[in-house]
Amino acid sequence: MFTPEQAVNAATITAVGTARELPERAVTIALATALQESTLRNIDYGDRDSLGLFQQRPSQGWGTPEEIMDPTYAAEKFYEHLEKVPGYTRLPLTVAAQEVQRSGYPQAYAKHEPDAALLAAALTGRSAATLTCAGRPAATRAAGADAVRAALARDFGRDALEPAGAEVGGAPSPSASESAAAGTVRVPVTDVEGADSGARGWQLAHWAVANSSELHIKRVSYAGREWTAGNTDSQWRPTDGKNSSGSGRGAEAVTITTKP
Repeated sequence: MFTPEQAVNAATITAVGTARELPERAVTIALATALQESTLRNIDYGDRDSLGLFQQRPSQGWGTPEEIMDPTYAAEKFYEHLEKVPGYTRLPLTVAAQEVQRSGYPQAYAKHEPDAALLAAALTGRSAATLTCAGRPAATRAAGADAVRAALARDFGRDALEPAGAEVGGAPSPSASESAAAGTVRVPVTDVEGADSGARGWQLAHWAVANSSELHIKRVSYAGREWTAGNTDSQWRPTDGKNSSGSGRGAEAVTITTKP
């Protein structure tokens, strides 16, 4: 079971990877690396001057301490270096990770591969309705619909907030910004390079669940399934709508509802 902090960081690492149009294998490598280096916590200490999720070192050219402590920046830098490793998707995970990290314990990454692979499958959206958490609100000032929109833009880019342009029931699908005032963010689902709309939708839905504590999200709905914070088993449940199989195909938006 991952803590809310770990879930948020895993979702950010995944979002950065998919925004770069990288394969799921790249995300698995990144998540396994962060699990080993920091247990997916954004720590401000480490060996010598190592910092952050990937224990990157300012003295070795990874960036300033402030930059490295930004999870989005840290993930971008990790992927930037990983993409330079020839054939990294075909390498054993520990070899690919070591090419980036140059760790004194190169075999340590291997033990995290099973957990990283499961996380990557859920957070990239390939596995539908699989990511859950308790959703207990964190003590944070950044909560509510506006905070959700800001976090979506940070992790996925502002394009994630644009309406899909399709019509549903004869009316245009509202953009995320149009619904935000009511405490609900409706995120249009559009195809991205290398992924169908169902996978994209489940990526956004699972991202919202992972961020539920931090952003005070109480409910996430997509493709006939709904997750509600505080449910006894925290599972995705069918709704009365269509697509209750959870496949996500044909669903036009992810609906994220925040707590008052």
